[in-house]
Amino acid sequence: MAKENQTTLPEFLLLGFSDLRALQCPLFWVVLLVYLVTLLGNSLIILLTQASPALHSPMYFFLRHISVVELLYTTDIVPRTLADLTSPHPRAISFQGCAAQMYVFIVLGISECCLLTAMAYDRYAAICRPLHYSALMSRRACVAMVGTSWLIGIVTATTHSTLIFTLPFPSHPIIPHFLCDILPVLRLASAGKHRSEISVMTATVVFIMVPFSLIVTSYACILSAILAMASTQSRHKVFSTCSSHLLVVSLFFGTASITYIRPHAGSSVTTDRVLSLFYTVLTPMLNPIIYTLRNKEVTGALQHMVKRQVPSP
Repeated sequence: MAKENQTTLPEFLLLGFSDLRALQCPLFWVVLLVYLVTLLGNSLIILLTQASPALHSPMYFFLRHISVVELLYTTDIVPRTLADLTSPHPRAISFQGCAAQMYVFIVLGISECCLLTAMAYDRYAAICRPLHYSALMSRRACVAMVGTSWLIGIVTATTHSTLIFTLPFPSHPIIPHFLCDILPVLRLASAGKHRSEISVMTATVVFIMVPFSLIVTSYACILSAILAMASTQSRHKVFSTCSSHLLVVSLFFGTASITYIRPHAGSSVTTDRVLSLFYTVLTPMLNPIIYTLRNKEVTGALQHMVKRQVPSP
């Protein structure tokens, strides 16, 4: 039997929200609405930053790629979650399907960490080193940063997925979650998971704390530059260009840190699912809203596009 378990790829049973049947129907409509708003908002950001000449700066180049990441990120998870919410019973996901979902999930999550760090560096270069900005944030440099972000995500996902999915699993593993997240799947492994846990925690420190530390350092320099400005109006103008990015960084790294760095002891399955629902469903919807409502350049580009589409009376 042990030999059969190691040679036969098991199907994972995703518990989802099947233990909360009274909430499944309202949760389905809430998640569906949020998903549609996410698709619309991020698609709008991509369209605006591509079509509007006023948004062809490095900052919006990174923002466009973050919106692409958010679209792919939610599409990797939400359609499957919506399908599961229509069923009163837990639904199975194949071994390959679970591995693929986790792989894409890690690629996009790590890539977004790196892209947010690149945006922080762009703001630092623009405010603290304005005379060298054109050289530091050239088109070539921006493309290299984006390419490196994706490459780091791919390498990390390949390493983690290989470590986790080569571990032996029981014949009928049940994942108390609505997606194949790293920690819930890793806890099901029957042997050899210690090395994978070390790898996961190392990557957590590297790809959550290190980028966050770089972002904090960038904004410490920016804050110092702002305080050195004599004009209050100049201070307000400079800070307003950074406020949207700061809010997005706080949402992303705040939820990621709570989910992956907090101790597992004492945490409940319901708490884990609620936190995951927040950062996989709600956060990608909030990002384009934050950039649209709090950024005058994006708002102006949107108004200009609407005026061009609406014929004059």
